Amino acid sequence: MTGRLGTRRDRNRARAAGAPDMAVTVGSVRLPNPIMTASGTAGHGAELAAYVDLSALGAVVVKSLHADPWPGNPPLRVHETAAGMINSVGLQGPGVEAWLVHDLPGLAATGARVVASIWGRTVDDYRRAGDRLAAAPDSVVAVEVNLSCPNTEAGRDLFAHSADDTRAAIAATAGCGRPRWAKLSPNVGHLGEIAAAALGAGAEAVTLVNTVMGLAIDAETRRFRLGSGDRGGGLSGPAIHPIAVRAVFDVHRALPGLPIVGVGGVTSGVDAAELLLAGASAVQVGTATFADPRAPHRVLRELQGWAARQGVAHMDEVIGEVDG
Repeated sequence: MTGRLGTRRDRNRARAAGAPDMAVTVGSVRLPNPIMTASGTAGHGAELAAYVDLSALGAVVVKSLHADPWPGNPPLRVHETAAGMINSVGLQGPGVEAWLVHDLPGLAATGARVVASIWGRTVDDYRRAGDRLAAAPDSVVAVEVNLSCPNTEAGRDLFAHSADDTRAAIAATAGCGRPRWAKLSPNVGHLGEIAAAALGAGAEAVTLVNTVMGLAIDAETRRFRLGSGDRGGGLSGPAIHPIAVRAVFDVHRALPGLPIVGVGGVTSGVDAAELLLAGASAVQVGTATFADPRAPHRVLRELQGWAARQGVAHMDEVIGEVDG
């Protein structure tokens, strides 16, 4: 792994006369390239289709769905920070069954590979959401099990903060009949243990990381800036990118056979390459999409350029290949 990149790079430069092969594999899911949208930043359906050819991305990850319709948190829901944003949207959504009827068909019509995202307040919520996705068409290639959103009524008590709770929720979602990716939290000191629990319960991959717990206070009014009050919200954007790189590297080193989807503060192709070198098999682009809805496609182009400059023939070859 490390230490072999120089030799491999020289060999690849000699043979990579054409464009790099961008295809990657996440568990049993083969994608044409590593770049996806991140859950919560691309809507429930084809909202970004006016800006991006969604079929050209590796996959589109939709906003997390509860088994039932869910209203989310009261406003205000978003506050801009110096290097990103903090949000307390609270996973508002139509529920799995309504999504299958009203949102998925339009998204599937774009030719996109779809990753459904689900969440719950209880293990039974996860079970019901997973079971209801069993009826999804083949365009849904995987299910990301969101165990780690910090802006719900659970506050700091997240499934992803406990190996046992992670294990129970992942096991409960087997009814979806698709590969499952466990989306985990950076707000723990035993991330490798929790990732191992997800793997042992049936997850094919882990998504690292969700947002970092944060709080915003208006110093003039002395009031909380978000409608969630003292529960705060999740910090995302460039500020958390080094945290995501660290988490991906640590889990890849501890569990080298576990596929990882890296996410957190990706705004450029170089950011995506950094996560791949740390050990991610694929990368999601999230908060950058709010400022530029074309960001996922731009990141893909920039990553292709990076791979060409590096003499990379196949993207699979750079995963975990940080040269120490």
